Amino acid sequence: MTHPPVPLGTFPTPVEPAPRLAAALGLGPEDLWVKRDDLTGLGGGGNKIRKLEWTVGAALAEGADTLVTTGAPQSNHARLTAAAAARLGLESVLVLRGSAAASRSGNLALDGLLGARVVWAGDVDQAGLDTAAAEVCESLRTQNARPALIPFGGSSALGARGYVRCGEELREQVPDLRTAVVALGSGGTMAGLVAALGTDAVLGVDVGALPDPAAAVAKFARPLTTEVVTADRLRVRRDQVGSGYAALTDQTAQALHLAARTEGLVLDPTYTGRALAGLAAAVRKGDVRPGDRTVFVHTGGLPGLFGHAEALTFAEEGVVRYAG
Repeated sequence: MTHPPVPLGTFPTPVEPAPRLAAALGLGPEDLWVKRDDLTGLGGGGNKIRKLEWTVGAALAEGADTLVTTGAPQSNHARLTAAAAARLGLESVLVLRGSAAASRSGNLALDGLLGARVVWAGDVDQAGLDTAAAEVCESLRTQNARPALIPFGGSSALGARGYVRCGEELREQVPDLRTAVVALGSGGTMAGLVAALGTDAVLGVDVGALPDPAAAVAKFARPLTTEVVTADRLRVRRDQVGSGYAALTDQTAQALHLAARTEGLVLDPTYTGRALAGLAAAVRKGDVRPGDRTVFVHTGGLPGLFGHAEALTFAEEGVVRYAG
């Protein structure tokens, strides 16, 4: 049974032209638009709110009083799960990789401000993180709490319904859309867009969160569309991961500068920066061409910039100081 979503965000999000960025990438001035899903409202905004409307809606329908989820130390999803819990009068527990020695800036600072409890799982893989979360839920039950485990990244077939809605917004806002470009992490965002727009219309840029992200997208998208969706039919770029999910690549650093200095658009070093670097590579390779209407889906994540020491150093080096 699918429970109704709980309203958490501000929709539809706007679509804005980006002519200077388009020209810098080698596209025509009217070719590139930005879907501002960083402006979804709650808890600093970002794409996870659309998913949480569905996953938290199901949790409420089942009587939950505590939201539990997992992620990396600078997880946008964890931050917005905490924000959703605060909005709805629930408790939140975030089970994160690593240790308390991790940076307390960025999303971690907001987690604390929003009242979340953090459980550090140590240096574990995804299976170990899932096990730690299950143990936290069991412990909460012994304390007479009613926890609901929200999936990693908010990504599931249920959570992906939020991005079906986003795809429907895009069809109305940009009827001649050829390609929507989006960061590909845990898979739910791209899955919903694929279900709404079709496999040919969505280009996902892998950020290194999963070993096989295309398989995750196909799994989440299949229940939401009549189109046959398999991993090999998806448009996925895997050339922007670099040395790993937490690393700042040269291409991503260049993308951060480019977006900021052409459109005043601030991206993050893990998701949207990589997505723009992937779009730039796709233009160079001819996968995205001048004359085709392209939408860059800005999925938010700005707090993560402030928790990424390498990216902060890179940004600060660009400050121009005048003697006065």
